[in-house]
Amino acid sequence: MKVRVNGIEKELKSGATLKDAVHGEEYVPGSLVSILLSTDKVTEETSDLELVTTKGSMTIRLDEGEDARIWKSVVKDIEGIGARWVTRNIAAFGSFRTKVKVSREARMYRRYDCFFSLGGFDSDTTYMMIAMDDHKGAYGAGSGRIGRITAGRHILKLLREGDNILSIKPVVSETSSDNVIVTSDPAHPMNDGMNIETFVKIAMDKRSPLGCEHLLIAARDGVMKISDSTGSYAACSDNTDVSMMPETPDVRSSGSVTVRSSGVGIGRIFFYKERRQLSTSHDHIGRITHGKWMITSAAKGNMITVRTDQERVLSVGMTQSEGKKFLEKFNVKQIRTGDTSDDAVIVEQEPEWTMHAIAAGEVETFGAPRNRIFDVSMNRKEEPATVHYFEKVTGLSHKPIGTMKVHFTFKGLPMITFDGDEERGKSLYPGEAFKKCKKGDIGVTNQSRPHCGLMGIRLEDSKEFGPTGEEPYGTNIFGTFKGDLNELMNGLKEGSIVYVREWKNER
Repeated sequence: MKVRVNGIEKELKSGATLKDAVHGEEYVPGSLVSILLSTDKVTEETSDLELVTTKGSMTIRLDEGEDARIWKSVVKDIEGIGARWVTRNIAAFGSFRTKVKVSREARMYRRYDCFFSLGGFDSDTTYMMIAMDDHKGAYGAGSGRIGRITAGRHILKLLREGDNILSIKPVVSETSSDNVIVTSDPAHPMNDGMNIETFVKIAMDKRSPLGCEHLLIAARDGVMKISDSTGSYAACSDNTDVSMMPETPDVRSSGSVTVRSSGVGIGRIFFYKERRQLSTSHDHIGRITHGKWMITSAAKGNMITVRTDQERVLSVGMTQSEGKKFLEKFNVKQIRTGDTSDDAVIVEQEPEWTMHAIAAGEVETFGAPRNRIFDVSMNRKEEPATVHYFEKVTGLSHKPIGTMKVHFTFKGLPMITFDGDEERGKSLYPGEAFKKCKKGDIGVTNQSRPHCGLMGIRLEDSKEFGPTGEEPYGTNIFGTFKGDLNELMNGLKEGSIVYVREWKNER
């Protein structure tokens, strides 16, 4: 049998399943796929027509009266005519012939109304008028109202005498009776002619560099979890402990991807199913170009495979030589600082945001010797909140190598402490009190003590004091320093930067 997977035709054996169809594709097992069985599209003309002018397009919504029917009958005569005059109150296009009845009665016209006017009270010189403001007038055709401009109203301010109506065409409403199955079942049977999509592709909006970086971080594992699904949108709330700033709001049309930059739920990513108006609390960060049915049908708890049209440009964790090759793929020049040798590991990159790096065309990569990057194991199961705090403060939440700034150290002191975030630390509830703090244990002062958020590493065993010098009830121990403590302490002083990464068994 033949099926199409992500636009490419595949030949499958009889009895094949979804697992066979998606083999080798961009797909994270367990996430949704959409299977399109057939498509029947119905188009209907609406009462909306698009007026394409030399200054842009406007949409007119026609009334149901006789004047609107007359206007529709002479559309071909109106195409190509120009703006005869434009004033503070009206824009007049014409003239052309109609059978509009003459009337000298004055009427009130609202801003954006479209109506007939008869030059010299003669229907052979009929004009189409657009009200630029609320006003009263006698234009020879009674009310003569045709309809009203509903979209593209900003074009009216741009119109000048001599501008033309290039074309008038119906706005077509397309409804879809697509027969789509959305599933994550690898055993789902395949049939001939099925069209399968395995991932949601997003074209990123470069006007929102911070929002784009947030999306790239959220999708760095190639998959995102749907936390909420309504008739209007599907949303992911997995990375909301962030700071955002207003960037580029836009109309939230079907397929738009936004991130909330202010209000409740900052950092929440929205995938829109239906059009919604512009909101200044949402930044537009992209548009779905592939896999829309997964978003349309996704339920709370579903996973979706996500791909973006722009890879994240972050070289942290690579060697200087690897970073050079990586950055060259994006036509970004590398400027080495710190340890510039080929084998040095990149621990910092400036600028760090992808869109800024691409726009600048060059980045500084700060290198450090391998022996100055230290491994830390973290107990995610027992101390998830403290691990989350540590990752946010060090930057490990969004890059492979984080930083810790020495707060206090002194020769012979049984611990070393590092700057934390006191505000974040206020949310750290006391964990299980330790019975013995071992050499190499890493901990944070919790909210029960004055210096909450302070981080530390224990350099000697103690039953009384933790990594930050606090008693057991004031300390949350969440991990273990896996590196060489003697190497760590070599040359350290207040203000020194220590580079850390999560410990992996294979290293």
